[in-house]
Amino acid sequence: MVRRTKADAEATRHSLLDAAERLFQERGVSRTSLNDIAVAAGTTRGAIYWHFKDKADLFNAMMERVTLPLEETLAGIGKKASALDNPLQPLRDAIAHALHKAATDEQTRRVFEIATLQVEYNDEMHAVRARHLQGRNECVQQTAKVLRSAADHQGMTLAVPVQCAALGLHVMIDGLIQNWLLDTQAFDLRRCGRQVVDTYLNGLGFSQPGARAPRRPAQAPATAVSDAALPAPAGSPTRVRSQTETA
Repeated sequence: MVRRTKADAEATRHSLLDAAERLFQERGVSRTSLNDIAVAAGTTRGAIYWHFKDKADLFNAMMERVTLPLEETLAGIGKKASALDNPLQPLRDAIAHALHKAATDEQTRRVFEIATLQVEYNDEMHAVRARHLQGRNECVQQTAKVLRSAADHQGMTLAVPVQCAALGLHVMIDGLIQNWLLDTQAFDLRRCGRQVVDTYLNGLGFSQPGARAPRRPAQAPATAVSDAALPAPAGSPTRVRSQTETA
């Protein structure tokens, strides 16, 4: 009997995840069985259960290969935001990096497409829904930390609660990616993403990096004007008297 090495086991695990990605994208998650994945990976169902508890566990592992690095980047920004001179720039960079990966990296785009368009949150996938919510909540929390630090840095008060502002930014980026996945030729995800993020942050009251505060137009000094210099409204005693005298 040939003893499997740790490297062999890791290779089998990755081949199963690769097969799952392809089949989930082609057929949808609910229409793909664990046996389908095992056959496509050239192994057995026993190998799947050696590495994963069930389909939901396999799905989450497939997602984490792509999303964990992005989540860890955002978490790092949230932890050190208060110490940065410009807390918003790393957030902008992290969002730009995620959009760039989605637009240019085939695996990232495939996994995002599966998570967005090819999964049903039925009983079998309850753990997937829980993982999705956990990732969403952590992302919003980290974003809220950055927005709070940026607001303190600029000495401003947000017009909405910081949690609402963070949730709004997350929903906007999430929706942008979903719409782009429906038709990747409809718009430039990276360019449009940068524009909407900057517009959203400006709408919250944040200034652009390096931008000067807008100058208010100088107001002309108030000039005292006597009542006599102003035209009397029609029908007033003064106006009636003037018309009578003229007549």
